[in-house]
Amino acid sequence: MSVLARPYFHDEQAAFDLVEATIWPQGPVCPKCGGFERITAIKPNPEKRVRYGLKKCGQCKSQFTVRMGTIFEESKLPLTKWLQAIFLMTASKKGVSSHQLHRTLEVTYKTAWFLSHRIREAMRSGELAPFGSDGGVVEVDETFIGIRKGATPKQGIGHKMKVLSLLERNTGAKRSMVLDDMKPATIAALVSANVAHEAHLMTDQADHYVRVGKTFAAHESTNHSKGEYVRYSTPVIHTNTVEGSFSIFKRGMKGVYQHCGEQHLHRYLAEFDFRYSNRAALGVDDTQRAMTALQGVVGKRLSYRGGANSRLQK
Repeated sequence: MSVLARPYFHDEQAAFDLVEATIWPQGPVCPKCGGFERITAIKPNPEKRVRYGLKKCGQCKSQFTVRMGTIFEESKLPLTKWLQAIFLMTASKKGVSSHQLHRTLEVTYKTAWFLSHRIREAMRSGELAPFGSDGGVVEVDETFIGIRKGATPKQGIGHKMKVLSLLERNTGAKRSMVLDDMKPATIAALVSANVAHEAHLMTDQADHYVRVGKTFAAHESTNHSKGEYVRYSTPVIHTNTVEGSFSIFKRGMKGVYQHCGEQHLHRYLAEFDFRYSNRAALGVDDTQRAMTALQGVVGKRLSYRGGANSRLQK
């Protein structure tokens, strides 16, 4: 049977059951007062506009659903379509465009664009624990993509958006962030904040890693300018893993999304980092990846401000 034939992709009650079991593993909790002992379910009645999943708190008398406090709040889109969109975005290695979601889910393009950004927020882990705390290897490298707002395209990388990525070899986890500039102090601060001092740092020959590299248990580099991508005497010294992840990111951004505004780049990075950190090579299949994303929907709302300068807001 196809994965897409599962009940929660087509039956609204089944969709609510799945989301409730994921978000409320110990049972419903009132988002207003935090009560959980006297909560009753209200039977859905579409004719009287009684919603699916509606609950009533016996303590504060408020009504609520599992949508409240999540990326689903105030959305009129059925929960089944939200789950379909989450599965499509997490199962597609290089992403799914909003136009494709618009056609597949049969919603407006504006709706598809908005829900895709909300799902990217759910994919953002917010994890702050430093990489390499077990003394393992952490690869660090930068990549460049697109054009900064107001910049004039020219030779070099000055006009491009700049990204710094870290990859922990032991776990396969990846973390990326947008760089404001390429100053050694900027990069050193980010590396120091995200990599444990017990880690073994792997970089290329760039000068901005020299000083910060001395603060870690070990720092090794390869000289790409001389054609060295692996230290042949010690094959573990390389940054090929993180560079390989860049190829997936760039193919997705250029081939699927085609354009990304600088103000949204951090969300696209979160999307690609999430899929890479939960990839099949690490034993995570498409369904598990979608369920992991579903666990991240709480407390990550985005609102939409309309008008000529429409944009997403936290």
